[in-house]
Amino acid sequence: MQRGLFITFEGSEGCGKSTQLLRLAERLKRRSLPVLATREPGGTPIGEEIRHLLKFSKAGAAMQSETELLLFAASRAQIVREIIMPALAAGTTVLADRFFDSTTVYQGVARRIDPDAVRFINNFAAGECRPDLTFVFDLDGGTARERLLLRPRPEGAVDRMEEEPPEFYENVRAGYLRLAAAEPERVRVVDASRGVEEIEETVREILQTRFHGIFED
Repeated sequence: MQRGLFITFEGSEGCGKSTQLLRLAERLKRRSLPVLATREPGGTPIGEEIRHLLKFSKAGAAMQSETELLLFAASRAQIVREIIMPALAAGTTVLADRFFDSTTVYQGVARRIDPDAVRFINNFAAGECRPDLTFVFDLDGGTARERLLLRPRPEGAVDRMEEEPPEFYENVRAGYLRLAAAEPERVRVVDASRGVEEIEETVREILQTRFHGIFED
């Protein structure tokens, strides 16, 4: 059986990556193609507990950057082995809302943790699992912030990862663009300032070109 494709969706908070992932998943389902959508942190019972701690738990207010790095890696190690690798082996296309590039950028660039340490931990957590293609949805910080303010939330819910100052997200954006420049074959930058349908069409065109018609409607 042919291995499934592993496609990851990356970008700063509010860039619209999750919307595009779900749109692609629905398109593949309409064509009766096997597809699995995952997210990080989360995606497994263990990962969802870690997600709550990282994003919403009051205890997270005192979290150190190194602790944050290791928790993201722990969630990733679980989902790679429990969910992603078995799905790929079964021929399923896996669409992931974040993967190790988020750690490279958020913790290695924006948190300023030693890049060599981040690389080692990423490799340990992901093992041999590597994306076939990564979309980076690029958006300026001001527009991203406006979108975040419009995002519906349960009453009282505060996402710790969305409460960083503007310069943090400027560093995140710069980190993603440097990553894309360093790995142009795998990482494709998409202008996320446009309308949802226009972005979706760009994603579709990139997929058709990269995988030679597999994703044609």
